[in-house]
Amino acid sequence: MTKQISEKRKFAYYLGMGLMILGGILFASTFVTSAIHFGDFSNFESNAKSGMFRAFGGMALLIIGGVVRRIGARGLAGSGVVLDPEKARQELEPYSRMAGGMVKDALDESNVNLGGKPEKVVMVKCPACGKLNEEDSKFCQECGRKI
Repeated sequence: MTKQISEKRKFAYYLGMGLMILGGILFASTFVTSAIHFGDFSNFESNAKSGMFRAFGGMALLIIGGVVRRIGARGLAGSGVVLDPEKARQELEPYSRMAGGMVKDALDESNVNLGGKPEKVVMVKCPACGKLNEEDSKFCQECGRKI
């Protein structure tokens, strides 16, 4: 399995990101120009058409950019465009490794040990009833007698 993301996928990812940024700017520009021209009804039809074109064009670029970015990040099979589980596993390997590394870092930072060897625990047997008690117990947890 490959551990590197290909240049084509990187290009697709950044292209998608650029399309999303451009779409967001186009969509936001509709609101800015509406605020600037608030109350000005001269050339209303032309301004309305321009605003609608920018709004819908911006939304379309946001959606298309998101799809292209997802395909770039996960590959064609990894994003579900091509139904090939083996190829999807190969394409998602760098993405999964990165996500797993982030989870491992978070667990290490919070001192959680999920896969390590368990600590050895010393137990003391009560001479009266035979119950196993923790090493630092002074009295039996079962019968209450002094250990």
